[in-house]
Amino acid sequence: MIRIKQAIVVEGKYDKIKLSSVVDAPIIVTNGFSIFKDKQKLCYINEVAKRNGIIILTDSDNAGLIIRNRVLKAVDKGAEVINAYIPDIFGKERRKKEKSAEGKLGVEGIDVEILKETFKKFGVISNETQDKRKEITKNNLFELGLSGGKNSAEKRKIVLKELNLPENLTTNNLLEAINILMDYNEFINLCERIFN
Repeated sequence: MIRIKQAIVVEGKYDKIKLSSVVDAPIIVTNGFSIFKDKQKLCYINEVAKRNGIIILTDSDNAGLIIRNRVLKAVDKGAEVINAYIPDIFGKERRKKEKSAEGKLGVEGIDVEILKETFKKFGVISNETQDKRKEITKNNLFELGLSGGKNSAEKRKIVLKELNLPENLTTNNLLEAINILMDYNEFINLCERIFN
């Protein structure tokens, strides 16, 4: 498993599933062209890019390039963005009945070794790892009063504001964002600072 500090932005859930077998990294799904209407997700991607950096790994077809450009436009200047491109490999993905319009394999159809080579080729700093950092869980949010309590919604809004994230993120979205932006100890320290 390769650990990558940056979040990886991909088009679909099957791309995420494929990458999860290769990397230990946060993976953000654009849901294809839905990203054009999802201002909240674009804000989220921008914040992740500013804090930890992002790697954009969309398909190599025209649709993938359009989605990549939309994500790039949403990210502030100075944020860390690595554009990684999979090679043009023609074929049909297993789960699909027919080839794509351009006949190219997407991220989900690319061989694992080619994905690893793609990361190396585009200068993604990575380390082989066995240990995984401690993540924040739903139970931790409950213990900190950020879910399941009387004032949980207000507390979450304070945390969201502190992290410069959209105020209407769900508890699950907040949990995902926290685990991308910081580790367990950083989050506990943040909560102690703002709530004590």
